[in-house]
Amino acid sequence: MRIPILTIFCLCCLTTSRGREPEWWQFLGPHGTNRTASDNLPLKWTDTEGIAWKTAIHGRGWSSPVIDGDRIWMTTSTPDGNQLFAVCVNKVTGKIIHDQKVFDVSNPQKISTANTYATPTPVVKENRVFIHFGTYGTACLDSTTAKILWTRRDLKCDHETNAGPASSPTIVGDHLVFHVDGRDVQYIIALSKTDGKTAWRTERSFDYSDVPVNQRKAYSTPGLVETSAGKQMISAAGQGIYAYDLKGQEIWRVRHKGWSIFPRPIGGKGLVFTIVDRDYPELWAIRDDGQGDITDTHVKWKVTRGMPARCTPLLINDLLYLVNREGIMTCLEAETGDEVWKQRLPGQYSATPIHTKDRIYLFNEDAHCTIIRPGRKFQKLAENSLTTQQLMATPAVDGDAFIVRTAGYLYRIEDGFQRKAEPENTNEFIGSWDIGRPESGGKPKFVMTLNADLSATKSHVPNATGQWKIVDGEARVVWSDGWRDIIRKEGDRYRKIAFGPGSDFDDAADNTDNAKKR
Repeated sequence: MRIPILTIFCLCCLTTSRGREPEWWQFLGPHGTNRTASDNLPLKWTDTEGIAWKTAIHGRGWSSPVIDGDRIWMTTSTPDGNQLFAVCVNKVTGKIIHDQKVFDVSNPQKISTANTYATPTPVVKENRVFIHFGTYGTACLDSTTAKILWTRRDLKCDHETNAGPASSPTIVGDHLVFHVDGRDVQYIIALSKTDGKTAWRTERSFDYSDVPVNQRKAYSTPGLVETSAGKQMISAAGQGIYAYDLKGQEIWRVRHKGWSIFPRPIGGKGLVFTIVDRDYPELWAIRDDGQGDITDTHVKWKVTRGMPARCTPLLINDLLYLVNREGIMTCLEAETGDEVWKQRLPGQYSATPIHTKDRIYLFNEDAHCTIIRPGRKFQKLAENSLTTQQLMATPAVDGDAFIVRTAGYLYRIEDGFQRKAEPENTNEFIGSWDIGRPESGGKPKFVMTLNADLSATKSHVPNATGQWKIVDGEARVVWSDGWRDIIRKEGDRYRKIAFGPGSDFDDAADNTDNAKKR
């Protein structure tokens, strides 16, 4: 087989053009700001052009991909939350290296389609990857072998029915630090990286006794910020914003009335910039040199309309850039909060914008990206789209490439590559498939049959008929009873992914199961 010389050259460049990247020890990258030193990220791509590889990832998960040398880590779960996984992909080839089941969960709390059981983003440090699933457990894995080194499953909280986990951990010195802000308990905790034992735990100082339980929770991530008083952990919680020293002692706090906050606080210009509240998000700028309760003395300015409930702000020189869920992008003066410009972008947004040397990349929830130039006037440079699919996780940057996670796939987007379209080989899927057969043996839940004439049947609903075809290398079945199924190859295995009546293939799955051809 002949391999184009350009492809060989480009693959070599993935491992030789840059040294080892800084370790991904916190949410939003090595610097925690979603800013990258790369000055050669792609300006144009499609679902095939500029794609080094595309890899199917099973289950549901919105954790962002994180870079660990030549590896990419993320988490995923079965749609019902009964099994939680850590997945590792080779960043050069896109091949899955590890698919490690970390936890079984017997009775997970119900969540809505607005979240997953694998939303918190992992972090990596010194050949270890730290996996966090909120109330369902925290684990440390060897990042080379995926061996589980330690776990903690005793740090429980009530995330609330139809909500679920979302807060990501941060590494601070020798500790893994994260929030436990539920309806029932509210604290910040540090675990030893070595063995997972508790190093310190600090309860939120706010008196929640008169606050409704649904207004006590939050989903933000501790942000390590260089302030005028030194490094502080800035922590957004229900009803309050807190600053802690690196040993977990509270330095200052600001009271507010919000809850369910997600965006990570950032700092600069002697200020902390933080989102307050989810349903009616506001941006507050707080002077970072306070002590104790500074609510009435240190809040420099507020913007109370049009702020993001999901995306973390970007601070570039003297300007703040924010995009809310509805696609309204706002540029503000960092010192005063005054509006510089406002612009509507296409679609809805959950992923935080990415800043490189002279560009801002904004990925919306349909895998469409708008690229603009930062500055005091809105200037659009380009727009690109993958095949329309759900994108909730903030992409990672690896050298001159994006690592983009969608609902079903992981992509490496990089100039100089052309991904070959998958051949429509129906023979791979024609036949009868056992769905949900236990690994230990026994009967499958049902049998799905894909026929050579592209019709389909399923044993548990004999009156339903189906039609199937190959799309992007997977078999997609549309049934007469309104259901839709995918049979997708994942490494050496196959998986059935089901979508209920009224759903499409790009929507969140209703359930998944293993599939094995007879």
